[in-house]
Amino acid sequence: MDLKSTLLVVGGSACSFKLLNAAIRFLPTPELEHKKSWRWRNISTSLAHSSLTGAWATLCFYLKPHMVEDLISSQSLLSHSLVAVSTGYFIHDFLDVAVNRSFKHSWEVLLHHSVVLSCFSLSVTSRLYVGYSVVSLLVEINSVFLHIRQLLLLSGRKNMPGTDVKALRPSVTYRVTSWLNLGTLLGFRVCTLAWMTRWLAAHSECVSRSALMMGTVGLSLVSTMNMVLLYRLLRADFLPSTHNTNDH
Repeated sequence: MDLKSTLLVVGGSACSFKLLNAAIRFLPTPELEHKKSWRWRNISTSLAHSSLTGAWATLCFYLKPHMVEDLISSQSLLSHSLVAVSTGYFIHDFLDVAVNRSFKHSWEVLLHHSVVLSCFSLSVTSRLYVGYSVVSLLVEINSVFLHIRQLLLLSGRKNMPGTDVKALRPSVTYRVTSWLNLGTLLGFRVCTLAWMTRWLAAHSECVSRSALMMGTVGLSLVSTMNMVLLYRLLRADFLPSTHNTNDH
């Protein structure tokens, strides 16, 4: 794709996710207060993005496995389109969160999205580091279960029916989701980012100074956020003395 076509894909993607977010209003959803209703739509839209891009990134490497040998210049129409579509989603979600949540409660998400958009914008416009961006989207495989967990919490389906909240007896669905979330977090989020950090350090001489700085800062911030996320999830779902999942 040329630059004009790429920008059309990015814009079309942002509009499509906006329309999906609006359409969720008309789907059967749990009875939620206004603030949680927005979160339900936002997380549901994020789940759609994660499901799409996680599978898409896997398909890119399945169809073109040698792309992992050259993450700088190797690409395909499928992989470049994936990064463009994901860029559109992050533009939509950045604006959605900025408009609907206070900065106090959204700065982590906005910071994360700013870092991702900076890196993805470089890939889609220069057509360089597309493979590296596709690797980063493998993280979305974990995001699928992370978002399902959040939706279970919002809908009040964490505990088994008829169970006293203080007894903290999670439903089978929630327990399975929690373990899948933890496993994929370690496998596709922590390990993927560790591999990306190792790759960047090993190929620092082949990467432009601006891209190296952007990648280093981005990986440092996102890796720190992931460690905080891992701690919060362990505390909420796996440490019996500190069960408190309502805000995570």
